Amino acid sequence: MNPYVLTTLLSSLGLGTTLTFASSHWLLAWMGLEINTLAIIPLMAQHHHPRAVEATTKYFLIQATAAAVILFAGTANAWATGEWSMASVSDPIATTMVLAALSLKVGLAPMHFWMPEVLQGLDLLTGLVLSTWQKLAPFALIIQTSHAFDPLLLTALGLTSTLIGGWGGLNQTQLRKVLAYSSIAHMGWMIIVLQYAPHLTFLALLMYILMTSAAFLTLKLSYATKIGTLATTWSKTPLLTATAALVFLSLGGLPPLTGFMPKWLILQELAKQGLPFTATIMALAALISLYFYLRLCYSMTLIISPNTAASTTPWRTQTTQVSTPLALFTMMALGLLPITPAVTALLI
Repeated sequence: MNPYVLTTLLSSLGLGTTLTFASSHWLLAWMGLEINTLAIIPLMAQHHHPRAVEATTKYFLIQATAAAVILFAGTANAWATGEWSMASVSDPIATTMVLAALSLKVGLAPMHFWMPEVLQGLDLLTGLVLSTWQKLAPFALIIQTSHAFDPLLLTALGLTSTLIGGWGGLNQTQLRKVLAYSSIAHMGWMIIVLQYAPHLTFLALLMYILMTSAAFLTLKLSYATKIGTLATTWSKTPLLTATAALVFLSLGGLPPLTGFMPKWLILQELAKQGLPFTATIMALAALISLYFYLRLCYSMTLIISPNTAASTTPWRTQTTQVSTPLALFTMMALGLLPITPAVTALLI
């Protein structure tokens, strides 16, 4: 892609998200979401592969539908209350429509069906942008309007997403689909604690972005898109294989890795709010997710791939890819648990 075009598209992505962050008016927020969607469409379709074009078309239709519903809900709320401000969302129908549309945008269950299919059709870098940066603007709106949502509805969305994210990833062999279901499960953790401690939602989103970035960049460096390919990485890049296994375990929330921090604090908050049953279901759902991450680790570290080629397997391969961002994200995805008190003090 032409560097000028790429710069324009990435600037538009940043502009759209920033516009939504800064807005307190429904029309401005909608405009930011639309700029965001239109900027990522050419990035998704740049390879001109049928799968990429199909994924782009699905993504455009889903995002356009969600944006239209948000605009309609904002208009309905303005009709009922006389204000376009996000702080004055009080009409129950408009509130439910906003939550449904934003859930569709971020891929919360039961509006998650597009997410694995779209992510499977993209290359790993565009998939990384879709899984991380594209979640920021809708989540900013969810946090801004969280006071108006029905608590029972938020809890139901959170539990459904965590369970479906765990179950959906069990039978997958494609790594991008595994990461899509991982995203759905993490969204459930964020949404369930939103009504009690919005700062923990922000923390969970931040940690999810760090760990997912490390996972996608690892897969990009090792050219892996299927579980079977992971079995060949140990002979080429043994150190990367070891850190990748730890990153996947961190995504699963295993102590003493970074991924344990948000889950620990969210379960603690749910217990404080007198919801031990909900906390138990969330913890059990996290175990289901952990199982498919363990499958990935097993494939990477304990399986020797059948090698039918006559040539010998290379022990080291030189790569031209930049590995500095990967090193930075991996370090943060593995070692932030000891500074949990400092992180929570900053957020509260």
